[in-house]
Amino acid sequence: MARAIWLQGITCNGNTHSFLHYEQLSQLLDEITFLYHPLLPSPLHITQLCYFEEPFDILIVEGAYGKIDRGGCDFVELFHRLRKQAKHVVAIGSCAVYGGILGERGINFAKEKQIDSIELINIPGCPAHPEWIAFALLAIKNGENVKKDTFQRPKEIYGYTVHSGCTRNEYFEWKVDAKSFGTQEGCLFYEQGCQAPFTHGSCNRILWNGVSSKTRIGTPCFGCTEPTFPSNNLFKTKTHMGIPVKMPLGVPKRAYLTLTGIAKSFHIPRLHKRVIDED
Repeated sequence: MARAIWLQGITCNGNTHSFLHYEQLSQLLDEITFLYHPLLPSPLHITQLCYFEEPFDILIVEGAYGKIDRGGCDFVELFHRLRKQAKHVVAIGSCAVYGGILGERGINFAKEKQIDSIELINIPGCPAHPEWIAFALLAIKNGENVKKDTFQRPKEIYGYTVHSGCTRNEYFEWKVDAKSFGTQEGCLFYEQGCQAPFTHGSCNRILWNGVSSKTRIGTPCFGCTEPTFPSNNLFKTKTHMGIPVKMPLGVPKRAYLTLTGIAKSFHIPRLHKRVIDED
């Protein structure tokens, strides 16, 4: 059984609560035992971490990297001591990875800028999906070789864009816009600020609680797995002469303009009707 410590920096506890909603939590706890966790029963108290000197398997860090007291000792000093005792380090949530909404710094990154090179697995998200957290922990426990991108995120999770699993893709292809939130019809990218075409993550594929996602209920993706999160005007798409300033990931502007012009020259009546007519 792998032994883990869950250490919190500057945090709102969002990733802790997300993790506790993992559907197979009891089975995971048969594989991984927490020497310390802020909410789960564990043998160590937070004050004992300052004096803990035993080697262990996984150090999990939630929250931004900054000056804050943890159990009577400085978080930064405690983190660096514990990481030397741990075989692996996992950063959970966008604050631990990039600094996040708090405007601090993460372990290796401050927004997009790399400021350290500690070997770890980054699991960004605000909060991170519980299945992503479990994936990282079980991969380490099982000795798997996790392929990572330039932000040290597992490619198996972050190799896709959120857009790739969106049920509104047909509206995106034919440039049919959603004019308001909460509707089943229309794409949220053109007017409502949706970040899904350039945000990495599988949440639109695996869904939250296995049920739904932001875009499925008519709310734009906020781009919470990216180093630029949070940005200004989350509910508005910045445009220039009616064209989104930021192109979908990897799409040249000239190609996008060509495809947009072709798509808008067609009118598909079915896509301009309500999916469910209540009349």
